[in-house]
Amino acid sequence: MAEKGSIVAGFLAPHPPHLVYGENPERNIPRSQGGWEVLRWAYGNCREKIKQLKPDVIVVHSPHWQTIVGHHFLHVPKLKGLSVDPIFPHLFRYRYDMEVDMELSDACYEEAIAEGLVAKKMSNPGFRVDYGTIVPLHLLNPEWDIPVLGISANNSPYFFSTRVGQEEMIKLGHATRRAIEKTGRRAVLAASNTLSHLHFDREPDLPEDMSQEHIFNHDQYQWDMRLLNMMRAGKADELMQILPEFIDTTASEVKAGSLAWMMAAMEFPKIPAKVHGYWTVIGTGNAVVEWDLANRAVAAGGR
Repeated sequence: MAEKGSIVAGFLAPHPPHLVYGENPERNIPRSQGGWEVLRWAYGNCREKIKQLKPDVIVVHSPHWQTIVGHHFLHVPKLKGLSVDPIFPHLFRYRYDMEVDMELSDACYEEAIAEGLVAKKMSNPGFRVDYGTIVPLHLLNPEWDIPVLGISANNSPYFFSTRVGQEEMIKLGHATRRAIEKTGRRAVLAASNTLSHLHFDREPDLPEDMSQEHIFNHDQYQWDMRLLNMMRAGKADELMQILPEFIDTTASEVKAGSLAWMMAAMEFPKIPAKVHGYWTVIGTGNAVVEWDLANRAVAAGGR
């Protein structure tokens, strides 16, 4: 078991609201007939892993909490309310009730400033948490019995270039790791994003009709497989080098920086990642992927 003050696991954790809708939890108001089982069952494997790891906190970076000035950290002890997906309100109207790790939030803010980043603590008690934060947190831990920390997606670096944005997210990853070490937390990280993100603009009359679900096009699928094979092979450096081209070619949500942030926080692990599942949601490519850092030495063959 990993020591205190370390990242014990990282997950690529896609956030289509369809996955919560398909699961029919009591917290979500709409009801479904199921759907997207490949991804939902993949998340089930991650839930079991988190139960084994018993982390102190789950930290999630969301592309849908967009901030123009700086990187923001949730900083309210308890956040409770109804989160509604602005695009799919018929699928996602979710009653959330979460405990925020305030000490880690303070530490992340301090380390981000030390890294030379613009940062802010989000201290509005009436703040409505976005679905990009809620969906992976629910799917990883539906009991909500582990404190959380949400981080915003700062869009301003991308006014310059995709590469500049990724470089800034790497700095945020370094700051997050130092904050986790400083506070002695055993942390799980979640990069909340899809892979390829070109999608259809019409859905079937029954959203969960899986006979209508397929990837947007073959080129998108090939790019997704290229990245996933790099993850499975532990080729973190090659993965980071190809991200800007992948983003520009597939309109990937990775552009928001979640994956670069997590890879940097995990110190670009050269261990094989476990792909629990890959499937599509309205044409986007989604993968649930795990990096087991608690057993890094074992996964790396004892090196």
